[in-house]
Amino acid sequence: MSNIVVGNIGLSFHRAVAAVSRRVLEAHGHQVTQVEAPHEELFGMQAAGRVDVLLSAWLPASHGTYLSGYRDQVLVLEPQYHPYCVWAVPPYVPENAVQEVADLLHADVRERMTPVIDGINPGAGISRFSGRMIGEYGLDDAGYRFVPGTEAGFLARVERGLAAREWFVIPLWRPQYLNRVHGLRALTEPMGLLGLIDAASPVVRDEAADAIGPAALAHLRRLDLGNDAVEELDALINVEGYTALQAADGYLQRHQELLRSLI
Repeated sequence: MSNIVVGNIGLSFHRAVAAVSRRVLEAHGHQVTQVEAPHEELFGMQAAGRVDVLLSAWLPASHGTYLSGYRDQVLVLEPQYHPYCVWAVPPYVPENAVQEVADLLHADVRERMTPVIDGINPGAGISRFSGRMIGEYGLDDAGYRFVPGTEAGFLARVERGLAAREWFVIPLWRPQYLNRVHGLRALTEPMGLLGLIDAASPVVRDEAADAIGPAALAHLRRLDLGNDAVEELDALINVEGYTALQAADGYLQRHQELLRSLI
C-alpha cells in the first residue's frame, strides 16, 4: 500500500480529526505520515503537492479563499462535522448587560470589559472575521482591539480570565473543548460577519486519490463525526492530557463501527 501524507491545521481539534482519519486510512493498509502547519500555509503545501489529504477545510466561509487557487485539482469529500464561529463571554457576565456584539459599546459594559480581544493565529477564519468586526461595529473607536496569537496563548488567556472572573470577550468556535467545560455564552452578531455554518471536509489531491483507493475514500466520505464528537476528542487532549492519537484510539474503541468498512 501507499504512504499517504495527511496534513492538519495546527490546532488541537484539527489534530484530533486528522488522527481519526489517519486510523481509517491505516485500517485500509496505508502507511500515514502526519504533518501540520498554520491555516494558509497548509493549503499552500497541498497546492504544491506536499500534502495528500488535508484536514479539514471549512467551506465555504472560513477557508474557501485558501482552496480557490487549486480547487480543480482536488476532491472535496463529505463533511465530517459542521463548524461555526461566534464571539463569546463568560457565563457570569449578565445576559441582560451583554447579549449581542453591539452591547460592548455601552458605557457601563465598556468600563468593565477588557478592551483586548485575544484570538488564535491570523490565518484562521475566526481571526479574519474578528479583525473586520472591530471596525464594522465601531469597537475600535471605543478602545477595543483584536490581537491574534497562538493556540496555547489563547487557551491560557481564557483560563486566566475565568479564574479572575474578568469580563472579557473571545472569538470562539464550535467544535472547541472550551464549550464543554466552561459554559461560555455566544453573543448575537446581527451583521453576519462571522460567516456561515461551514462544512468541515477532507480535501484529497486528485493524484493521491488513486493511491488511496476507492474503499478508503468511501470510508472517509462516510466518516461523520459531528461537532459533539470533535469536542469530546478535543477535551481528551486539552483536559485529560491525551495525545491526538490516544484520543482517537480511545474514541474509536468506544465507537468501533467507525472503523468498519461502510461500503
